[in-house]
Amino acid sequence: MTLDHLPWHRPAAYDDRPCVRDERTELTYRAFAERVDAAAEHFAARGVGRGSVVAVMLPNRVELLVAIMAAWRLGAAATPVNPTFTAVEAGHQISDSGAVLVIDGDNVADLPTTPGGTLPPARTESGDLALLVYTSGSTGRPKGVMLDHGNVDAMIASMGEAIAIGPDDHCLLVLPLFHVNAICVSFLTPMSAGAQLSVLERFHPVEFLRAIESLRPTYFSAVPTIYSHLVALPAEVQADTTSVRFAICGAAPAPPELFAAVEHRFGFPLVEGYGLSEGTCASTCNPVDGMRKPGTVGPALPGQLVAVMAPDGTLVANGERGEVVIKGANVMRGYLNRPEATAETLGDGWLHTGDVGILDEDGYLRIVDRIKDMIIRGGENIYPKEIENVLHAAPDVLEAAVVGGPDPVYGEVVVAFVSAAPNHTVDVDALLARCRAELTKIKVPVALHVLDALPKNPVGKIDKPALRARLSGA
Repeated sequence: MTLDHLPWHRPAAYDDRPCVRDERTELTYRAFAERVDAAAEHFAARGVGRGSVVAVMLPNRVELLVAIMAAWRLGAAATPVNPTFTAVEAGHQISDSGAVLVIDGDNVADLPTTPGGTLPPARTESGDLALLVYTSGSTGRPKGVMLDHGNVDAMIASMGEAIAIGPDDHCLLVLPLFHVNAICVSFLTPMSAGAQLSVLERFHPVEFLRAIESLRPTYFSAVPTIYSHLVALPAEVQADTTSVRFAICGAAPAPPELFAAVEHRFGFPLVEGYGLSEGTCASTCNPVDGMRKPGTVGPALPGQLVAVMAPDGTLVANGERGEVVIKGANVMRGYLNRPEATAETLGDGWLHTGDVGILDEDGYLRIVDRIKDMIIRGGENIYPKEIENVLHAAPDVLEAAVVGGPDPVYGEVVVAFVSAAPNHTVDVDALLARCRAELTKIKVPVALHVLDALPKNPVGKIDKPALRARLSGA
């Protein structure tokens, strides 16, 4: 383990190299390290130490990166919180993680920028908890994925080798930094090589292209929805994208036609990858230089083993369908305070993804289905149970089911079906208002259908395939 991405392990030759910038700030590697030490002193004065957790609830900006590194400087972990969360959603993550300090828009201005030199030498061990990344599950309550520094270091090494990141690279970060994808692929991987990073607070198609023209990045990572917006721009919107040597697409399935359209319009290769938070981000990716297979998410990344497993636990031959399973030093330690969920996901030594896939004769993976009942909206994972819990809490609702409805821009959107409790009438507007009060905007159903009764399968469970078919037919 090298931990070259940490400021206190950087070579002296990096000191004056451009490190990170956003719309407000531009820092060299030396200046970034000073900001980290100053913030760490600030955290230490507020009780943060080894084993603590710091919650960082900020939009994309340099201070978010400083806060994560400052926690690590003290031997603490960071849990990045979606800044658009409602108080209920944020409160659960902050409480469940045991965070002793929250850095948000109200106190980020208090972070000092000049260190006083009061910190002892950093002690960063492979087994130290680095990140608590929250992801939902079948219970509907988000749970903390525990990623230690060994996991993070393995992910950086795996991705860095696969995409050949070097000191002359420059990443344009546009994905939200509460996602491990943005943290690992866009932030930590270039930091490990002395490359530079430019942070965008949000995505706007025209502004994004203007940023490529002015900043001259060599790569970026995004989700299918972003690429759909870019190729949908009017033909007269032109931009010089010749600095970009490749781009990465992940987080949700994308049709091969989208990849062809991006490459035709902008001239750089677009490679598709696959992974999940429990694997510290990515486990497969089509090669930047080499054979890319449309419709697949590529072969296993260096240092990882990706296989397909039958229900009886045996690995199946190439060409056969089964659950995608993963091994490698990037696989999480487990779920925080959830031993049963950890055993279910990791118990046999493999990370069980819940996705159904097929490996071809060259080891390229094709995702063909999902075991888990998950909706992917523009790269955001949404778990229906969390939304169903909110709907079920309404006294006039007897049953509720949430499924993904097809959408030309986002791939899938949230659609809800409910039936009324006896002697009650469902007030759709009131029910949607309840959702807006308790859920992030992307989780609020775009449509809510009231049925006399929800369809059931032969064993009496709500028949979600029938509901999805109803939407597809519509």
